[in-house]
Amino acid sequence: MVEQGQTSLAGQRLGAPETLGISTLEPGHKPPAMPPGRLVPIRVLLLDDSEEIFDISHRASGRVLFETVCLHLNLIEGDYFGLEFQSHHRKMVWLDLLKPIRKQITRPKHTVLRFVVKFFPPDHSLLLEELTRYLFALQVRQDLASGRLTCSDASASLLVSHIIQSEIGDFEETQCRQHLLNTNYIPDQMALMDKIMEFHHKHIGQTPAESDYRLLEVASRLEMYGIRLHPAKDREGTKLSLAVAHGGVLVFQGHNRINNFNWSKIRKLSFKRRRFLIKLRADPSQNINQDTLEFLMASRDCCKMFWKVCVEYHAFFRLFEEPRPKPKPVLFSRGSSFRFSGRTQKQVIDYVKENEFKKLPFDRKHSRVQYNSSLSPLRSAQHQVPNQAVKQSWEGSFLVSSEDSAIIRPCGNSSPSTQRNGCSDQTYPSQEDSRSPAAKQQPVDRAEVTCALVNGHAEDCRGATPSPLISPMLNDTGAIRTDDEEDNRRKNCPTDNAYCIAKELLCTERTYLKDLELITVSFQGVLDKEDCVPEALKTLLSSTYEPLHSHHTHFLQELEERLSLWEGPCSTEVKGEMQRIGDLLLKSAQELKALSGQLQMISECVFALERACVASRRLECVCREFELQKVCYIPLNVFLLSPLHRLLHYRQILDRLCKHYPPTHTDYSDCRAALDDVCELEAALRPGLEQIENYQKLLELQKDLIGVEHLAVAGRQLIRLGCLSKLSGKGLQQRMFFLFNDVLLYSTRGITSANQFTVHRQLPLHGMTIRESEDEWGVPHSFTLMVQQQSLVVAACSESEMEKWMEDLKMAVDMAEECNGLTADLLSTSKDVKSSGASEVVESEDDLCGSRTSLPRNGNNSGNTLNRGNTTAHVCWHRNTSVSMLDFSIAIENQLSGNLLRKFKNSNGWQKLWVVFTNFTLFFYKTHEDEYPLASLPLLGYSVTHAGESENIHKDHVFKLHFKSHIYYFRTESEYFFERWMTVIRSATVSASRTRYLNRTEPD
Repeated sequence: MVEQGQTSLAGQRLGAPETLGISTLEPGHKPPAMPPGRLVPIRVLLLDDSEEIFDISHRASGRVLFETVCLHLNLIEGDYFGLEFQSHHRKMVWLDLLKPIRKQITRPKHTVLRFVVKFFPPDHSLLLEELTRYLFALQVRQDLASGRLTCSDASASLLVSHIIQSEIGDFEETQCRQHLLNTNYIPDQMALMDKIMEFHHKHIGQTPAESDYRLLEVASRLEMYGIRLHPAKDREGTKLSLAVAHGGVLVFQGHNRINNFNWSKIRKLSFKRRRFLIKLRADPSQNINQDTLEFLMASRDCCKMFWKVCVEYHAFFRLFEEPRPKPKPVLFSRGSSFRFSGRTQKQVIDYVKENEFKKLPFDRKHSRVQYNSSLSPLRSAQHQVPNQAVKQSWEGSFLVSSEDSAIIRPCGNSSPSTQRNGCSDQTYPSQEDSRSPAAKQQPVDRAEVTCALVNGHAEDCRGATPSPLISPMLNDTGAIRTDDEEDNRRKNCPTDNAYCIAKELLCTERTYLKDLELITVSFQGVLDKEDCVPEALKTLLSSTYEPLHSHHTHFLQELEERLSLWEGPCSTEVKGEMQRIGDLLLKSAQELKALSGQLQMISECVFALERACVASRRLECVCREFELQKVCYIPLNVFLLSPLHRLLHYRQILDRLCKHYPPTHTDYSDCRAALDDVCELEAALRPGLEQIENYQKLLELQKDLIGVEHLAVAGRQLIRLGCLSKLSGKGLQQRMFFLFNDVLLYSTRGITSANQFTVHRQLPLHGMTIRESEDEWGVPHSFTLMVQQQSLVVAACSESEMEKWMEDLKMAVDMAEECNGLTADLLSTSKDVKSSGASEVVESEDDLCGSRTSLPRNGNNSGNTLNRGNTTAHVCWHRNTSVSMLDFSIAIENQLSGNLLRKFKNSNGWQKLWVVFTNFTLFFYKTHEDEYPLASLPLLGYSVTHAGESENIHKDHVFKLHFKSHIYYFRTESEYFFERWMTVIRSATVSASRTRYLNRTEPD
């Protein structure tokens, strides 16, 4: 028996160690207090056919019981579900959450309530919790068995194949046949056994969570998905059935839908005795003369029950927030006071995305597969299959929390859990060999997962791959506090800006040299072991990067020696001679001019490597596997281009030195001469750099997209990528848009082992018009794209995002007009991508066998090939933002490395970290000598501000990073570095519009 006060027992049936609350509660709130009175045992039948007994006060409302059930299940997205029971008229009715239970159920001890799905969303990817999708899958299983979910034999076979894949695992003929003989999933199952086994054979390697996702993907496209028929008659006495769905009221004859009244066309729903009335809005374009439709139902109770369901469906799917109760009339009441109670779908999604939830495991009752599931909301994000790993204790470890999708999943298997938005705290190790003996003996804690995270994957956790969006939170207990030590050290360091600039040069040079070593040592070492690599490619890489590596190794040694003398005690004469770096920079610039041939060959290295990968499937796999290693924390091509990027950094450093020094300073002339040499070299290389940067981004997107071939072709330019919400019959749906100078693509993120986006459609820009349409559709920040007599309505997350998209779209249309719109010759799409010249703009949903499945099919989209999970496209998807090519250009110039102090989450302590900022992301190390980062924090969507006095941080040079409910504090060692970190982080957190970028002035 489950009692309200026994929180330790909550979730025991699902194997959960503790409970966290449910989605109908505000963050930090508790379930409604149990009213006083005697406790009545109430039986609830759950979706896995288990029965639980809850002791509830006889005075309690329906909400108390419902939230107690959700709390028992550890269910975050409880608003999609409801409790139903059989009334004394033998009709199944929903438990009203606002009314006392005793007024609804006359004999509670003898009544069994059923916990079932109440609201079926149009898009299964909107279900952010794996447990929620599992419960939905159980509901589909029940509806199939009962005959409520009718479909064709092919669809039924496909659905059953996903169910048995979840329950018994990979196909084995004897086991599968015996299981189908013993378990009945659909009527007349024997006739479809061979077809079911044929489909089951195709699901090898599919985890239970992925099977749930695939099951819902197929089921949600069926006409009878989530439909509950209510018998009725029209005015002529024809027998019909009414139903309500997310889009409006449906009319069925048998199991065939014959009419659909969208919410936007309905003016009012009402009932009078047995008559159910639908009042439509006037529509002269369709010559609608009769604006009221009348249906006769079996009784007034049946009529009122269906009206209530319609009110709830409309509020849940169409409203932004729960409707407020109407004031009670003073004398007379007119009509029903019934209203929807609970969160709307939008509130549920926002709640899950904005809050963190501890990861809790749950068991699948019908599944024989050895699989541990973990609860954590999407991010998608998210968004975006958990694998329970064994916790280990690490000295100086990171405690990581992710706001988007930090669930760890096995490599090679896709997971719906990668879409999660929100996460528990997870411990990420510093170095495996750094554990203390005491730490090695600490007990295992199943609630935490440890692994070193980089590239959106963790190799130390049995090859698991967590989300890309990781936010570092330091563990108070295991880390070293460095407050006094750091303060004393800073007092002994020079405070002159020239020294700080030199220190910045030293820190960034250390990072740059390690990036070069990744090419000259790690990558070339991998290539040397492979027979598939052309000798010409090996020679090209060696002759290009080894001279550069040798030069920068010597330059770094000189810098370290000079800075040590600058900081150390010495005579005044020596100190004056050593407190300068212009001579070193001038010497380095002159040597780089001699290496201009190698710098000019860098672009050819990128082209040659891509040609070799296209020619050799094996070499492509080698490069992909190398890219997934922890040392390769950003895309491989970015490492290849780093020498060109470094020139931009040298120019910025020399420019700051020249502005700092007066012309009479001894170091000014060397800095000025070095700046002239670097500017001359940069001017010669910049045209090629812009071209190769664009090509590199196209190659990165080619790996992220399914359904597009030959994306990286001559003449194509990336302009902007990011998230917009597409308005369709299902409402607003998140889509990922990719804007080029000739075409606009939009896609959605599938649950695949390769972390890729499935392209739905391409829209040519030639002839496209753009207009704001917020007033027309009533959707904030929306605008309409018109092309080839078709329209597409999309909405941005904010007014600034809408302005940036419209500005870039208009510019892209102008560019397409100049090129005569030759899109067809530039873009070759696969069969899964539809052109906008088709008869409709919305994606087709008719192929029940999965033509729109997220699984890759062929070519370079092989499902066996893993891709990076922390690319810019994935971050934009989870953060619901966008990035332009101008933002990429600004990010290249704004890279920084150095030490930061990170404030502990639950104390006043600070820990020293080595931090590298690049590619819109902060990467965290213990020291600059570490081979790979311990954790990463993508900054897109974050805001950076000064720490205020009200925040009780009594330290200088502290800045705050803030995103939704996530707040992190960092401290720098001087005013100079405080301003530098604020500047570079703002370049990633504040996306520049084209107008602001072109009109901007360089800061001093």
